[in-house]
Amino acid sequence: MKDPEMGVPHLFRCPISLDLFTDPVTLCTGQTYDRSSIEKWLAAGNLTCPVTMQRLHDPSVVPNHTLRHLIEQWLQLGHEAGTNHVRTIDPDHCLIALRHSLESPESTLPDKVRMLGRVRVMSAESPSKCAAFLRLGFLPMLLELIFGNAESRATSAPSPDHAHFIDQALSCTLILLDLGGLQCLNMLKEQSKLASFLVLFEHGTVTTKISLCRLVETMSSSFETKELFTTLGHRLQIIRGMILLLHQDPEVSEAAIKAISSLCSLESIREILLREGLINGLLAYISHAKTQERAPAVHLGMRLLERLL
Repeated sequence: MKDPEMGVPHLFRCPISLDLFTDPVTLCTGQTYDRSSIEKWLAAGNLTCPVTMQRLHDPSVVPNHTLRHLIEQWLQLGHEAGTNHVRTIDPDHCLIALRHSLESPESTLPDKVRMLGRVRVMSAESPSKCAAFLRLGFLPMLLELIFGNAESRATSAPSPDHAHFIDQALSCTLILLDLGGLQCLNMLKEQSKLASFLVLFEHGTVTTKISLCRLVETMSSSFETKELFTTLGHRLQIIRGMILLLHQDPEVSEAAIKAISSLCSLESIREILLREGLINGLLAYISHAKTQERAPAVHLGMRLLERLL
């Protein structure tokens, strides 16, 4: 007789949802996913395989009849034995295992990037899973991995693997912060983590800088993080860095101007921004946006300029 406590075999679970496959399909990379999960991933504009992160030269999927047949047999055996395999699935157990793997020093950075891809997809796919990530402590864990790592405090640019990991971890962090947990950000008040933030803002990738700008903007929305927000706003590296980002491409400059706009809510920081050349930066931003006929960006820049003059 089958053990009634036996869980779902790993190979029978979708790498995205971690649930039992219902309609397994295979990508050109050879990885199999549940149809609904991978279709949501592709519909969101992703052009990579969630597990391998390989670029998809062909986004079509092929039904995995062999795997479907094996699952049907497995379920039938469970039924004949008087057990219900599916009932024994513990979603929290799967997520806890995922968290432990992310925290494990034995997991390589590429492995962690793939795991973060799953976190990102599951969070976007289901609000309940996003809430579960918060409940199980993923947010402080991610912040610790990003800002508590010694490499994040190095005075030079991070290695490509580490930079990719940071980008993915920040992306997951911002998704989870949409549901709450802002008080977790206060760990950045620790001197070592604050130093990591500053180093990443100066030496990180463009994607990292965009995410950090969004993180600053997020801090401004809560009284719980006001002290941290004020501390970061008085750091010249951040002020100068954000003003420089106004001269970058639209996605970067938009993230920067939104963060700067939030910083301008504090008079003491507003004075620093003006002293460091914000007006010239804004004029360049508005001029560039007009050239590209980006009306919302022009409006955003003009509105901030009016607040300052």
